[in-house]
Amino acid sequence: MDFFVQRSGLRDLYDKVAAGERISENDALRLFESKDLNAVGAIADLARQKKNGNRASYIINRYVNYSNYCILSCQFCSFARKKRDADGFQFSIEEIVQKAREALKLGITEMHIVGGLHPSLPFSYYTGMLRALKDLDARLQLKCFTAIEILHLAWLAKKSVRETLTELKAAGLDSLTGGGAEIFRKEVRSAIAKGKESAGEYLDVHRTWHRMGGRSTCTMLYGHVESLADRVDHLRQLRALQDETHGFTGFVPLAYQPEDNDIPVEKPPTGFDSLRTIAVSRIYLDNFDHITAYWVGLGLKLAQVALSYGADDLHGTIIEEHIFHMAGATSPQLQTEMEMVKAIREAGRTTVQRNTFYEPIKVLADGHEAEPTENSAPSKVLEDNLATA
Repeated sequence: MDFFVQRSGLRDLYDKVAAGERISENDALRLFESKDLNAVGAIADLARQKKNGNRASYIINRYVNYSNYCILSCQFCSFARKKRDADGFQFSIEEIVQKAREALKLGITEMHIVGGLHPSLPFSYYTGMLRALKDLDARLQLKCFTAIEILHLAWLAKKSVRETLTELKAAGLDSLTGGGAEIFRKEVRSAIAKGKESAGEYLDVHRTWHRMGGRSTCTMLYGHVESLADRVDHLRQLRALQDETHGFTGFVPLAYQPEDNDIPVEKPPTGFDSLRTIAVSRIYLDNFDHITAYWVGLGLKLAQVALSYGADDLHGTIIEEHIFHMAGATSPQLQTEMEMVKAIREAGRTTVQRNTFYEPIKVLADGHEAEPTENSAPSKVLEDNLATA
């Protein structure tokens, strides 16, 4: 029994996790309200070990935002632009393929592609982009589009969500992204993202994709105007859908970036709050295999600490990230593979390079690389190659 748990008044919750029992929403709220971060972290670390042993992972990927033009005006978003704005952008399919071509030289296995709800791009642009990227390298895994983008594309194509997803899958879509979940409670959603899809619509898009055999991640944007009870309710709905479909590969808590946003926040997320949120997520989401510490929002140093507070994944190398940085994030635009490996090793974890579905590509232990699996794309250390990309 961990010393911190003994003195914290959370012994009963530690015992539940140790016995493999599910904690309740009230239990999760107790954990959120606890000021003993070390005790909450100890319980989360136990849950992490039971799920993943001593392994922690990263992915070599590239982010591409195909456009920041968007018909919505979410209050918290610093990324979206209107056609009249001078700093709006839109990439052609060939430009996106060229970005992928350059990134493949660096050993990426995944392209992560999202954008605004573009007012005029046709549905054929999206299917054409997927096909062109698969033609470039069939092994490249395409993790694309948020739930609200899927709803927008269904409207463009004048098809149902299922029909839209079927066409995108046929064109090469491998996984949906988890972005856009924000906070599910209606009143909070209206305050930060008026006009965006409802919680039910977000969940239904993922439910439909899962029923088609697809996998996806999911998120929660925390640290703005929501309450701790709202966070628990958000996690409750994700856990319920996972019970139903088992289609989520991982959960990614996202820290709100207040610097260049229009929503006034009295207490933006601190390091304490981020570690607590990751820890409670790991304990409560007992049907999720993986919890990601998103270094873009946390910084790599805090994300590394999160590996002892329930997280088992540091996300990816990314190469180029716009959405969080346009909101004020001060983290680097990319992380090298070398830095990701170093952070995991320093935390005492066995390092795993994974693919989009959190499946291992290679395992690195004691400075030596294990044999890659069959689905491995060529992997190189980004730091050695960026100068020539």
